[in-house]
Amino acid sequence: MERSDLEYMISLSTDKELFPIIDKVLKGKRLSFDDGVKLFNTNDLLTLGLLANFKTEEKNGKYAYFVINRQINPTNICALDCKFCAFATMDKNDPKAYEISYEDLISKTKYAVDQGASEVHIVGGLHPDWDFNTYLEMIKIIRENFPDLHIKAFTAVEIDYFSKISKLDYQTVLIMLKEAGLNSLPGGGAEIFAPKVRRIIAPTKIGWKRYLEIHKTAHRLGLHSTTTMLYGHVEEIHDRVDHMLKIREAQDETGGFTCFIPLAYQPENNDLNITDHTSGIDDLKTIAVARLLLDNVPHIKAYWVMIGEKIAQTALNFGADDMDGTVMEEKIAHFAGAKSPTQQQKEKLIRLIREAGKIPVERDTLYNHLKVYGE
Repeated sequence: MERSDLEYMISLSTDKELFPIIDKVLKGKRLSFDDGVKLFNTNDLLTLGLLANFKTEEKNGKYAYFVINRQINPTNICALDCKFCAFATMDKNDPKAYEISYEDLISKTKYAVDQGASEVHIVGGLHPDWDFNTYLEMIKIIRENFPDLHIKAFTAVEIDYFSKISKLDYQTVLIMLKEAGLNSLPGGGAEIFAPKVRRIIAPTKIGWKRYLEIHKTAHRLGLHSTTTMLYGHVEEIHDRVDHMLKIREAQDETGGFTCFIPLAYQPENNDLNITDHTSGIDDLKTIAVARLLLDNVPHIKAYWVMIGEKIAQTALNFGADDMDGTVMEEKIAHFAGAKSPTQQQKEKLIRLIREAGKIPVERDTLYNHLKVYGE
């Protein structure tokens, strides 16, 4: 869309509260906390989408990304008891409890590589009987058997756990993982940074300061990472805005976040007693506001696993430029009642992106272009 056409369309906005924010966006000025709250509260979804799409295309043109990847969750046995989590169990005798062997890890990774995967994504429970060397060995085995594969593994929550059980500081833990073959970190475990919310949904999980400290330490060691926000549970709008701005501040320091991923809360099979999934309007608003507030984060992901294919596709015109990837075996969201498939075909991702009016790009973990499907 030409800038003049955009300016004309947003001039028709019915929400006059947006006009000062629109002016800031078009002039490339940074938005404030109050701006973020106003964006969440607007009923003018069309103007919000237009603004977010404008910033997306300003950064990345009409490219929309996907990756051929596989998620592997080594165990769901966990020392933590997060109220929102339907995946983990503290009881090793629970019928749903499991742990995979190194042989299983290799088998799952080989299948992914045979399917063309450039990335394996490893996250799981904090197994009370596994020492740090167990996790190090996972990375070493994958690296030895698949030297060219990008290994994205272990959230900040897991890194903190490794530090505790090994009695090593964060930097040492990350250096050892990097030397074993780790390439980057996933962004899980952020949830919502607001302490009062964390006390409700994840009282035993690390707080926002340690989460960001771990990511910034990783960045300084040359390890990029993604970052996330879990929304749609007991948090309020100002908690979401505060969360995003803390990420923006950390990104100003290190520049190591490649992507922000809003994660829609999945309400089934947990202890929060919230029955409703997030609405499509809320999903689109959250993605759009993220794109407008996080001016220093290169990419915003519409995670189809949690919001479904159609909303993720629509989000490509509301600030998102990434749909994640093939995944191949997603468990965490589906234990909590996610209605999406557990995996996705490359051809379908390409079709969804094209139908949204964007150019599909198969990427690697760091957003290097592997293949562009028609410009």
